[in-house]
Amino acid sequence: MRKVKSSVAEAMANVLADGMTIMSGGFGLCGIPEALIEGIEASGAKDLTVISNNAGVDGIGLGRLLATRQIKKMISSYVGENKLFAEQYLSGELELEFNPQGTLAERIRAGGAGIPAFFTKTGVGTLIAEGKEVRRFGEDDYVMETGLVADVSVVHAWKGDPEGNLVYRMTARNFNPMMATAGKVTIAEVEELVETGSLDPDHIHTPGIFIDRLVHVPNPAKHIEKRTVRQRDEEVA
Repeated sequence: MRKVKSSVAEAMANVLADGMTIMSGGFGLCGIPEALIEGIEASGAKDLTVISNNAGVDGIGLGRLLATRQIKKMISSYVGENKLFAEQYLSGELELEFNPQGTLAERIRAGGAGIPAFFTKTGVGTLIAEGKEVRRFGEDDYVMETGLVADVSVVHAWKGDPEGNLVYRMTARNFNPMMATAGKVTIAEVEELVETGSLDPDHIHTPGIFIDRLVHVPNPAKHIEKRTVRQRDEEVA
């Protein structure tokens, strides 16, 4: 099956539906599959549950899907940079399942590895553990967390070949590799599409077996989530 698609619309054709669960890679605005998120927006799919470390910022990334009210529930770790997210959550319009960041990462990794649940000390004795099984191992209590699997995973990579082998760059190698393994269908956008066989096998982060569809998105926008500058000291003449 030919994995490389000519456009985002073709890459996402016949895979999106109302009420499905979607994993979206990235950390802050780094490594987010922005073109594929815009494809989800264009599809009009609604009542979505989205698993992502954060919810982008207002107007960028998943913030676009919040603005169109396509997301019903977020499973996330950090959402502090998105005012619209806070407004929708506080008004009861948006459901939220908070996870400690390491727990979220492990839930995704476990789902991709076929592990249904695991125990962790993180969250024991807090709101995180409410309604969950707590079991004692040795002298400590551990809370049970379930693995996460999505109907569709969308990820962003630096390089990819027609077989779907992916290489991520620096910080963009965050939630993308594990989400690529945890989607029933995984769609990747790549900045550089290279010939099959040109990637060093030792440098491949996601083997092509996990990727179902691929789209070339050259020169993507590289947004700055929070620009911080310092005032330049004036020199005394």
